[in-house]
Amino acid sequence: MKKNIFATLSLGAILSSSALVSCAGGEEKAETNTPAAAATEEKTAETQILKIRYIDGDSVTANYNFAKDLKESAVRAYSKLEAAQQSRQNDLQTFGKSIDSKMKTNGYLSEESYKADVMKFQKMQSDAENYLAGLQRNTEMELAQQQQQLNDSIEAFIKEYNKTKGYDAILFKAAGVYFNPALDITDEVIKGLNERYTKVAKK
Repeated sequence: MKKNIFATLSLGAILSSSALVSCAGGEEKAETNTPAAAATEEKTAETQILKIRYIDGDSVTANYNFAKDLKESAVRAYSKLEAAQQSRQNDLQTFGKSIDSKMKTNGYLSEESYKADVMKFQKMQSDAENYLAGLQRNTEMELAQQQQQLNDSIEAFIKEYNKTKGYDAILFKAAGVYFNPALDITDEVIKGLNERYTKVAKK
């Protein structure tokens, strides 16, 4: 998650030193702000007000159709990995029990045949470990790529979306302790993301 920078703004006071001292009566005239100075102060205040909005990242990933599809893909990938693990484990258990049964019933006619089965079992075990390790690496790489695709998709949309909005910053809700609910654009962003994703999916 990207870090967000909070800026503290302060407006410099514009003072007008137009007090005049009367030499004759010794009276001081009150300070006054000229119309030009007031206009400058108002313009300065306007230019220093940041336009900030925020989105709820959890809500986006829960309701963005692309994110939903990637989640389903991740579930299938993990299911495939678990099925492969279970299958290899079953094969090892079955062959291991076969060796044990033959040992108990004097099924081995020679020590060589017993050693051959033990070596076969060890190779099966080694092959299973290597296969499952590779499958897990590939699964993790695939899911990492999908996560990056999701992040890129959201970021690209936000940049395009903001071309017409002109906000100074769009933050994730998790980046702050409190945001005025009026600044929440989550629903609008989700709607835009899904409209764009639907159009792409239909091509």
